[in-house]
Amino acid sequence: MERIDEDISELILRAKKETSSKPKGTDPIFDQMRGVDWPIKCTVGPGLEGAIACKSRVGFVNGSEGTLIYRGYDIFDLSAHSTFEEVSYLLLYGELPTERQLATFAGRLSEFRFLPNTLRMMAGAPLEWMNPMAALRMGTNFMHQRQTWRDSDGGRPSFEDAIASDEDSIPMETRPTGEEHAIYEFQRRHLRRPRDARAATDDAESMDSCIHLIAGMATLAAAIGRIRSGRLPIEPDPELGHAANLLYMMTGRRPTPLEERVMDVALILHADHGMNASTFACLVVASTMSDIYFSVDAGIGALNGPLHGGANEEVTRVLGEIGSPDRVPAWYRDARKAGRKIPGFGHRVYKTYDPRARVLAPLAGMMAESNPDCSQMYSTAKRLEDAVVSDLGAEKRIFPNVDFYSGIVYNAMGVPDDLYTVLFAVSRVAGWTARVMEYLDNNRIFRPRSLYIGDFDREYVPMENR
Repeated sequence: MERIDEDISELILRAKKETSSKPKGTDPIFDQMRGVDWPIKCTVGPGLEGAIACKSRVGFVNGSEGTLIYRGYDIFDLSAHSTFEEVSYLLLYGELPTERQLATFAGRLSEFRFLPNTLRMMAGAPLEWMNPMAALRMGTNFMHQRQTWRDSDGGRPSFEDAIASDEDSIPMETRPTGEEHAIYEFQRRHLRRPRDARAATDDAESMDSCIHLIAGMATLAAAIGRIRSGRLPIEPDPELGHAANLLYMMTGRRPTPLEERVMDVALILHADHGMNASTFACLVVASTMSDIYFSVDAGIGALNGPLHGGANEEVTRVLGEIGSPDRVPAWYRDARKAGRKIPGFGHRVYKTYDPRARVLAPLAGMMAESNPDCSQMYSTAKRLEDAVVSDLGAEKRIFPNVDFYSGIVYNAMGVPDDLYTVLFAVSRVAGWTARVMEYLDNNRIFRPRSLYIGDFDREYVPMENR
């Protein structure tokens, strides 16, 4: 295992050298971020493009430089030297853990991976005909029922805890920024546990809730895959770490050291990525003072959309369609002529090579070396990358994104392609929960405005005259 770790770290650090050599923090964008306070002036496009919703210390994406940081740490360094458990702690608490803190945190994750009652409810559901993401959403709801008291009548948020309940009031719409103080929002309440609540459950908005979700999501994902294929869920092994347990509970076999380490890196790479659609969905729900389980549920729903999650599944399908490296030139020529979008290329933020793809590409190659079934898919992918980048890289700034190689990695591990997006959620829940907890410290309910372009002064026409 130690030799594998060293080899993978060396590959990742070599990939780091291929990125921009500009010292971090010298980009003009950093000057804009220093000393900024509300109100912030920005140019907003459709879909809130360019809008600034909140401040955050959790993570930052620099699309022009092709860099990604978590709490100030470069994603290459974290991938080379850290673990998903350590990165999850970093995202939640803001600092890398000490050895003792990490041991305690890993122990909590190990404890919370066991979800016997939740899995019993999952086994009784018709998962065989459900979309895996729908099943994951249902699984988090079952966790909500078992792990917290918030689904009881007494656990519903109370209007007594609100400063004001009418968030559509006129003063909030006063131009340009509304009232000086956020008077039409919910305060961060001190929850009152119902008298009949089970003592073992939490309040659904503490750090314990975050750890429950990070640990439990892996167990749910593995159980969904097994139940959908007609097999029984497997209990987690307390001797294994998070990435190894995920693969073990999915496949029923202990992963190889290579598989374990590569999965760990894949989880790190997907843990957070700025104010993306699913993260924003989580924050919107949390801002109403719904609890963190419902917030994560919203993130899963957003991730289910094909414009956000699932591209890696399409990548492996297309690579299978192409078949072999020698067929790439003709296939790509026909695809371009037909105006076909090539999955796994281009990104809404990155205008250069996605740093996560720089990490996953050599790891996919390493997996292919030990997996003959994956070797041709990887070779086809490299040939397709060369074709797309030589055609569109310089002019259109289109390069591989994280989805282009992640599907190949998962395929080499024997993960069914319909679980790729589920694995995305297993990782991203760390970032979702970290950002929700951060936002709630200074919560204000989200209430953007729309531009009304409809009619005025229309007269009602009786039914008989229409």
